[in-house]
Amino acid sequence: MASDMEIDDSLYSRQRYVLGDSAMKRMAQSSVLLYGLGGLGVEIAKNIALAGVKSLAVQDSKACTVSDLGTQFFVRQEDVDAKRNRAEASASKLAELNPYVKITTLTEPLTAETDLSYMQRYQCVILTDCPLSVQLKVNNFCRSCTPQVKFVSSDVYGVFGSAFCDFGDSFEVMDPTGEEAKEVFIANITKENPGVVTCLDQRLHGLETGDVVTFKEVQGMEKLNSMQCPVKVLTPVTFSICDTSGSEFGEYQGGGIFTQVKVPITASFKSLAEQLKSPNLLMSDLSKFSAPANIHLAFQALHAFCGEVGSLPLPWCTNSSDRLLALAQEINEKMTNKLEEVEEKIIRCVSHTSSGCLAPMCAAIGGFVAQEGLKAITGKFMPLNQFLYLDAMECIPDLDSSPPEAFQPRNDRLDPLRICVGHQVCQRLADSRLFMVGCGAIGCEMLKNYALLGVSSGESGQITITDNDLIEKSNLNRQFLFRSHHIQKPKSTTAAQAVLEINPALHIEAQQHKVCPQTESSNYPDKFFEAQDVMVNALDNVEARRYMDSRCVTNQRPLLESGTMGTKGHVQVIVPHLTESYTSQQDPADEDFPYCTVKSFPATIEHCIQWARDKFEQVFVQQPNLFNKFLSSNADIAAVADRLKSGDMVDGGLRVSKMAATRPKMWADCVALARIRFEKYFNHKARQLIHAFPLDTKLPDNSLFWQSPKRPPTPVKFSPEDPLHLGFVTSTARLLCDINNIPFTPQDTSPDSVKTVLQSVHVPEFRPSNKKIETDESKSQDEVEENVTGDEVTEAGQRLAQVVMSPAAKSVLKPMVAVEFEKDDDSNDHINFIAACANLRAEMYSIENVDRLKIKRIAGRIVPAIATTTASVSGLVTMELIKVLQKRPLEWYKNAFLNLALPLLLLSEPGPCARTVLKEGLSVSVWDKWTICGTTEFTLQQFLNACKESFGFEATAVVNGVKIIYLPIMPPHKKRLPQTMLKLIKPEPGIKYVDLVVCFENDKGEEVEGPPVRYFFGN
Repeated sequence: MASDMEIDDSLYSRQRYVLGDSAMKRMAQSSVLLYGLGGLGVEIAKNIALAGVKSLAVQDSKACTVSDLGTQFFVRQEDVDAKRNRAEASASKLAELNPYVKITTLTEPLTAETDLSYMQRYQCVILTDCPLSVQLKVNNFCRSCTPQVKFVSSDVYGVFGSAFCDFGDSFEVMDPTGEEAKEVFIANITKENPGVVTCLDQRLHGLETGDVVTFKEVQGMEKLNSMQCPVKVLTPVTFSICDTSGSEFGEYQGGGIFTQVKVPITASFKSLAEQLKSPNLLMSDLSKFSAPANIHLAFQALHAFCGEVGSLPLPWCTNSSDRLLALAQEINEKMTNKLEEVEEKIIRCVSHTSSGCLAPMCAAIGGFVAQEGLKAITGKFMPLNQFLYLDAMECIPDLDSSPPEAFQPRNDRLDPLRICVGHQVCQRLADSRLFMVGCGAIGCEMLKNYALLGVSSGESGQITITDNDLIEKSNLNRQFLFRSHHIQKPKSTTAAQAVLEINPALHIEAQQHKVCPQTESSNYPDKFFEAQDVMVNALDNVEARRYMDSRCVTNQRPLLESGTMGTKGHVQVIVPHLTESYTSQQDPADEDFPYCTVKSFPATIEHCIQWARDKFEQVFVQQPNLFNKFLSSNADIAAVADRLKSGDMVDGGLRVSKMAATRPKMWADCVALARIRFEKYFNHKARQLIHAFPLDTKLPDNSLFWQSPKRPPTPVKFSPEDPLHLGFVTSTARLLCDINNIPFTPQDTSPDSVKTVLQSVHVPEFRPSNKKIETDESKSQDEVEENVTGDEVTEAGQRLAQVVMSPAAKSVLKPMVAVEFEKDDDSNDHINFIAACANLRAEMYSIENVDRLKIKRIAGRIVPAIATTTASVSGLVTMELIKVLQKRPLEWYKNAFLNLALPLLLLSEPGPCARTVLKEGLSVSVWDKWTICGTTEFTLQQFLNACKESFGFEATAVVNGVKIIYLPIMPPHKKRLPQTMLKLIKPEPGIKYVDLVVCFENDKGEEVEGPPVRYFFGN
């Protein structure tokens, strides 16, 4: 099984970036038992199957009912009609999720009399929808097993969810956080007891006291190299280590890098029986500090109620809630740390909604619990200690607008939801018009939630989705609506078809357009946005998020924003005039390395990977495009050659002349050119740097030029027997064939064939040059001038003239084919080239090599992803959808940040929209827009007058997009005042208004930042 997973990396690659190989292998050798295949159980099962355990047994004794259609996305109407067992109805669909996971079913009930010996063959047992007495029995049994079986229990009752973990008295956590260990350069290490380490360039070390670090490349104190030292944090840039004052430690001379060492820790758990009386509670919402403890009491009271009555409390029944409250108060008296006061509202909410089930709560809790199950079998990430309670009480409408009878079941698929939020909210969801951008991992989960909630299933309802991507194999691991037979089909249409199987009543339209400025007028104009009730982002890039945010602000529409990265996820609720917008907060800037560092002075493997990625772009994309542009712009190449020979520089001529002169014609030429490039990149480059900056070069302050973090390069000597060297030549030759339309065979690329060709390749000798090497880290690539001499221009002309006069001129001067970087196709050699380039450059600079997977992730800018985080985020954001459609007040919404690795779940009130006071009695926010209605004859002067009259400020500039309509400091603009706005703006036919940026000035001559002005042209 483990070997199968290693072979099929195209399925698991995104997950491997999060979990790592060792955890993946442990999963592939583990078996999990899940009891209960209701809405929560199927969520957990789906996530565990996608993750790739060896086997998953699902046990459930209940038959499918109509209410399952509102929470259990694998149950169909025919299963309800046939009264099929829920586990058996779901098994085949679970098996479709992952061909490597064996799915088995058990249909026996789990009771206090059940013989539990069969559970010993599983590494983890997860219980849902199970009486507390049975949970206690199973937990005790798991604790008695050798080796101990890990135990997880979880429930969703109404708008409340819970999770509990017990992994035994001693559980080894291999990697508590999952964060990649950072390498940090050292500026100094003191010789004292204890020694103090200072980071270079005031870089933050990011350590905590008790962490362990190891050292390498330390000069002087060589004894520290490879040592592991626990640290004590002193400041964000310093920490102390061991005693370095002894004679065995020399004086620190320079250099050195420290890396945090992942040290396993041991976690200890108490039994369920102990934790019931004195629970460890994960606090998720600090605005409801007492809620978890009260829900803890309520859930125990529910089990006691069921024991008395034989069923859950009746929905919205006062008598039932009275009894549950009394039971909760009785249980509180027996608690080790009893509450001073039991919150009646929470207990009654649990009672009123417990016979229902909020589907997105199942998603949120299901993702969380599935990750805990994976922690149990892998030791990867820190387990929950030990209870989590989550609620969505804000989804329940005001009872003034929804009488108790609105919450009563009607024997249809919406009963679980109706019991929680009432019939009016169900109808509001059904009649909603929703636009979702993106149908990937989050998009699939969102659509599943919408289907269960009946979103847009009413007569006036409509879900519109769009995604221009096709399904890849790597998507199947986390985009659960897709199967292997869907590969290379559109995501949007496939997702729409799949979700209609869950709820055929949905009204859904799938499109394949990008949402961007280019489609604004044709596909997604203001009219389209204004017709929607809510917008949903299911995107994976910041640029698209910003654009959607701007369109929602312009059209006053709420936006639900979410995203994931590995175990981390976020949810942001954006409501017009209530909250800040997405762009109100600045996203952290992508790390950008100095140009000279990447080009000449790499210090980390990331620098090497960036250089390799740039080299790919330069050689196989930019150069072919430049060559083709040069040919199309210069019909007479002979005349261009003459101009160059005379010293007249022609744009692109120098590079094109070199490309034409060395353009390969067959496979052997490509191999030869690749071998020469190896020498240029990894041998001659090093020799040129040392020629320009000898090892004893000193800076003006008399310090050495080659000091940390600068690393002096060492020329790499080519060896055809080195797989890395041969891999570079082969992948480079293959790509050169691609851009030059040269055919080759699999036999050509074999190691023996390549080695044979290499024997006859002439490699030019190194000749040092006097070209300037940039060392200023503040300069960008655009600021670094290319010094081209007249001799070089003349030589370019001579080269080009020789090409034109050669018999092969016609074939040499034909267009090239620029490649399009594709990270997920391992047969195209794109990643092979970048990996070989990066590791060879690292070898040249004495930087440790890394595996191909890491290089692929960094070079391809791949966002690590796992299904559990996606499921939890989708559940949390869908709960916000219910509130948005009810138009709840600000304090009822919840932004969220979660990190399932820690685990951490934080809910907070969205930031309110900031208001700017323009003058007394007048303030504006990002959501505001001023309006002026004109006519077809309305002049610019009239527009300026209207601004003064309507807003009280003098308009000093008017801009439409990138076009300046009026700027008084430009004399010609005064002549525009009598011209009509229609003539100045020149709108496209059918456009009735434009949004203008207008600069204002108050009576004191001070600049005033007003909102956009929407100008209507009139009839």
